Order: sequence, then C-alpha cells, then structure tokens
Amino acid sequence: MTQEQKKTKEYLSQAFYIDQRINSKIEMVSSLHDLAHKATATLSDTVVSRTRNNHKMENVIVKIIDLENEINSDIDELVDLKQKLISEIKNIKRIEYQTILEKRYLCFQSWEQIAVDMDYDLRWVYRMHIKAIDEFTKTRHVETVCLLTKQNL
Repeated sequence: MTQEQKKTKEYLSQAFYIDQRINSKIEMVSSLHDLAHKATATLSDTVVSRTRNNHKMENVIVKIIDLENEINSDIDELVDLKQKLISEIKNIKRIEYQTILEKRYLCFQSWEQIAVDMDYDLRWVYRMHIKAIDEFTKTRHVETVCLLTKQNL
C-alpha cells in the first residue's frame, strides 16, 4: 500500500475513531451513574448522620454532566465529518466503490459483512477497496487543486 493510500485510509477512518471515543465516554457515564446510585443507596441505608457528605454526590453529578456535554460535542463532530465524507465519496463515479467506502468507513462494517451484502468474494472486495481508495484520493486531489485555483483568481 502506498503512502497516499495510507493517508486516505487514515482520513476516512477518522469517523470510526470519533465513534469509538463516543462509545467510551458513554460507558464512563454509565459507570458514573452506577456509582451515583450506589452512593445514594449507601447513604439511605446508613444510620442518620447529621453531617452527610453531599459534596461527593454533587461532584459525581457534575462529572456526569460534563461528560454528557463532551459526548454531545463529539456527536456533532461525528455527524459533520460523516456529512463531509459522504459528499466526498459521492464524487467517485463507480457506485460499487462508493458503497464499499460508505459501508467500511461510515457504517463501520467488517470486510466479511461487506462481501456478503454486496454478494462478492472477500478477495474481490479487498481489490475493489484499493481501487476505491485510489479513486477517492484522485477526486480529493482534483477538488483541492480546483479550490486552490479558484482562490487564486
């Protein structure tokens, strides 16, 4: 695989990594919710203490809210990136190439699932993927050159 193809794959893979980051943060929020429920249960089961430490619960709630705000921001970033990738992928002429790139980099499907969905041999999907990457790289290069030319006018 050439250096250009690797860069293109990295560019297309951005959405996957943002999605993974979102999922990780969602797990953290879930864990913090569980912790908050445990703390509430512990506080309600203990003998009444006049100096309950409500600050710990407040800290957990603040962390949950902060993390949920980060998740929402990441989701906005992911949606924007996916829209950008969709419009760039649409510039490729062959529908099969578009489909492979969309299934792999926007739907995060495995190669095996893509092969089954498209009714192709797995090795054929790999070959078409390389061609799709090359085509995507060319169309992005042409767009960049056109933008630079328009800016210079």
